[in-house]
Amino acid sequence: MRTHLNSSSTVRNLGILAHVDAGKTTVTERILYATGATHKRGEVHDGTTVTDFDSQERDRGITIFAAAVSCTWDGHRINLIDTPGHIDFSDEVERSLRVLDGAVAVFDAVAGVEPQSESVWRQADRHGVPRLVFVNKMDRVGADLDRAVASVQDRLHVVPLVVQLPIGQEDGFSGTVDLVRMRALVWHPGRDSFETGAVPDALHEEARTRRRLLEERVAELHPAALEEFCATSTLSAPTLTAALRDLTRSGEGVVVLCGSAYRNRGIEPLLDAVVAYLPSPADMPPVRGTRGAAVEERIADPAAPFAALAFKVTATATGRLTCLRVYSGTMRKGDTVLDAGTGRSERIGRILRVQADRHAEVDRAEAGDIVAVVGLKGTRAGSTLCAPDAPLVLEPPRAAAPVVSVAVEARNSTEAGRLSSALARLVEEDPSLVVRTDPETGQTVLSGMGELHLEVAVEKIRRSHGLHVGVGRPRVAYRETVVKGVSGLVYRHVKQDGGAGQFAHVVLDVEPLDGDTGDGGAFAFRSTVVGGRVPQEYVRAVESGCRDALVEGPLGGHPVTGLRVTLTDGATHPKDSSEMAFRAAGRFALREALRAATTELLEPVVEVVVSVPDEAVGGVLGDLAARRGRVSGSVARTGTTAVTATVPLAELFGYASRLRSRTQGRGTFTTRPAGYAPVPMAAYDRAMAG
Repeated sequence: MRTHLNSSSTVRNLGILAHVDAGKTTVTERILYATGATHKRGEVHDGTTVTDFDSQERDRGITIFAAAVSCTWDGHRINLIDTPGHIDFSDEVERSLRVLDGAVAVFDAVAGVEPQSESVWRQADRHGVPRLVFVNKMDRVGADLDRAVASVQDRLHVVPLVVQLPIGQEDGFSGTVDLVRMRALVWHPGRDSFETGAVPDALHEEARTRRRLLEERVAELHPAALEEFCATSTLSAPTLTAALRDLTRSGEGVVVLCGSAYRNRGIEPLLDAVVAYLPSPADMPPVRGTRGAAVEERIADPAAPFAALAFKVTATATGRLTCLRVYSGTMRKGDTVLDAGTGRSERIGRILRVQADRHAEVDRAEAGDIVAVVGLKGTRAGSTLCAPDAPLVLEPPRAAAPVVSVAVEARNSTEAGRLSSALARLVEEDPSLVVRTDPETGQTVLSGMGELHLEVAVEKIRRSHGLHVGVGRPRVAYRETVVKGVSGLVYRHVKQDGGAGQFAHVVLDVEPLDGDTGDGGAFAFRSTVVGGRVPQEYVRAVESGCRDALVEGPLGGHPVTGLRVTLTDGATHPKDSSEMAFRAAGRFALREALRAATTELLEPVVEVVVSVPDEAVGGVLGDLAARRGRVSGSVARTGTTAVTATVPLAELFGYASRLRSRTQGRGTFTTRPAGYAPVPMAAYDRAMAG
């Protein structure tokens, strides 16, 4: 049995993705309960969940840190990662998606696709992760499966393949009709198991109609299904299941299920769908990595050379815990492996099967496994561990650029050293946090993905290290960009101070780069020099110098983005020209060009969705306008209105408490990044003065 569970074909590595409060953690808890991994149902509101084990998660009632758990279902091992739903912790989602083979996207049956749901869906798109959809909270007032499915189709631009029909509505929701096998699954109050029976007479005709629609939609997308459909005018359950599996794994369709995780209804069919439709590591394409200049592939085979990616590092009371996804080969306790990025050897101390904050020790991990390792000294998130005789570097998870910063300081000089150590450990655990020293003030500056992200990080220092930390006012990460460029800027770099001199002559054109929103560090460089007037190695040096100049812009010393630089001409000296000279020329030339060009400041903006009682809409709209917000739409729901607006991030500091006071605690809001936009100088001056 053990060999069967460790075979990569019987492993499912999946994540649970959702907007905050869609019921993602409750779904995870019910999966653990249904599979026998836990014997008591954990509740978010009671602070008894397995995956939200951190004290801050239980205090705040939200998922902050991605947590891995392992369970078994129908002879398959399921390695599951419960990911955060709040936008400030999207980097945790990014690192998790990098190592997953599939995902379950959880949507609220009342709200449908919400902003952060859409954001994490796009993240999964970038990683090519196949997904199932679970429409949760079918027992809520206003729950509507068809409306939720329509929002999936309209907002996510996918083909939903609905395989269930709900039995009962809202508080009367008691089960589902399985449209693939045409049977009813009914859960009775007070009982955890369900009964299988015939489709209720009242739903028989609707079930037949929806089964027909499912067959037609699948036949349109799947050649083998189309062949059987044309021959028999129907699809058998095995053909339909096989076609749904293929469409899910190719991304051409998304299987949709429904239920109520809180009431423990619909979890077993969801687990069956995970096993039936989502891919195993053996179904995934070979992982690609680099070995020197060559690209190499590794298949998910325990006998292949070992290769694994570290995606999470946690500092615990007993030492560093490093979470790994094993892509190929086998890792055993006591093995010596290579950190391909640093070239350092690491020894595998203990291998743990993860259960959030609890662990079970195992003697080895094979291709397809997600495990934690104790004993690694210098491995960071994004590091590749591999066999010393078969080195390979896997692509690390992409880290987003921080958008909010605060100054932090210890209460007294004796605690300054402890604060530095605590910050270093914090950054080691969370690569989306950045610590630097302000060159002008000498203050220590902590930067992250949002106000809540930084608030959680500072609180973690206080709780874990017993430090009293002073925190300054949050500031956003401004950018500078070119509005109107310059042409033919000539710069001659000449330096003679004894011995070999430096000489470089460059001519640059600088222009705006179309389509940049300021958040991607967009910069394009090209050379149109002909006749070999500037050798290729010097052209690359000029590009490096230009990149050096992008660190500080002329308006406020902020990073520069959204420009194209063209090297149009240049000249060299037979003795004094060098790569160093041309790099310096590129740096000083672009600085001079930026001072001559027309530039403007950019600030991060976010899309905000504010849900408030109908009677509070007027006050909320006025408050958004005062925060320089631009309202783009509103949707009326039963007793509430959801207002969508684009607002500068700098104007949202402290908005949560303001909204609560305006709505007597009944208003909520969510955000997602919307790029960068020009900032009025008056607003910038006010922010910098504050």
